[in-house]
Amino acid sequence: MADLISRLVQELARLPGIGEKSATRLAMHLIRAPRQQVRDLAQALLDATEKIGLCSICMTLTETDPCRLCADTRREPETICVVSQPSDVLAIERGGHFRGRYHVLHGVLSPLEGIGPDDLRIAELVRRLGPAKDGETAVGEVIIATAPTVEGESTAMYLARLVKPLGVKVSRIATGLPVGGDLEYTDQATIARALAGRSPL
Repeated sequence: MADLISRLVQELARLPGIGEKSATRLAMHLIRAPRQQVRDLAQALLDATEKIGLCSICMTLTETDPCRLCADTRREPETICVVSQPSDVLAIERGGHFRGRYHVLHGVLSPLEGIGPDDLRIAELVRRLGPAKDGETAVGEVIIATAPTVEGESTAMYLARLVKPLGVKVSRIATGLPVGGDLEYTDQATIARALAGRSPL
């Protein structure tokens, strides 16, 4: 029995953000949980891994192809927001302000981790920016919404150099002070970005 618990802890600890203590706590919860609840969890995991794939247009995770956002004719096809992960799409959609389309890279450039342009969904993005086919609207703007980290910034710069020669406007999401933030406790890089991205009142 102890070997089975150890194996369960070991497998749970392989999940991102789950350390050995959290994995042990989860394992103990699952062992004590009603069997039907555990079966439901196992079935949900199997269904998700077997039925969810990539949207052939925007590369997000979806059960249907194209995904519901790409299939929505009310979205603005001339604007594409480029994000690093599918979870970023969910975060932007929660705000309810963006009405364009998306493109998911599935990561950012990171030479130290061996992640280069060929490891991301950049080629698929470039294909979307080609000449519009009959009845389609040409893409006029690409908004790069990668995180303001070293890797996110280098990815944004790489994409800008790649996209601008195609005659498409490239913009970057604003970064800076959060609403309700206090200058006293804000780091210098964030303050510098906030000043550089200032807008008129």
